[in-house]
Amino acid sequence: MTIDLPTLIVWLIIGALSGSAASNIMRGGSGRGRFLINTIIGLIGAVIGGFLFQLFRIQIPALLAIQINAQQLLAAFVGAIILIFLVRVLRRA
Repeated sequence: MTIDLPTLIVWLIIGALSGSAASNIMRGGSGRGRFLINTIIGLIGAVIGGFLFQLFRIQIPALLAIQINAQQLLAAFVGAIILIFLVRVLRRA
């Protein structure tokens, strides 16, 4: 699979948005001012969320034909929250 520059930029935007939102929601995630960490959390979350959305056949209809759709953002956000939760559980163990 080849990744072109526009695709990479879209992935980084999705990662940054979902990672930041998940960190803020979970309070105790990476917090403000941690763009790189939030982006990594969001990218890993996108993989987790994408897998779960496919596994459970969750589909959200697109309202507009844009590069970043609501399903991608929601899947990345849910995955990022799961990732932050799992990291917390493992740290306590």
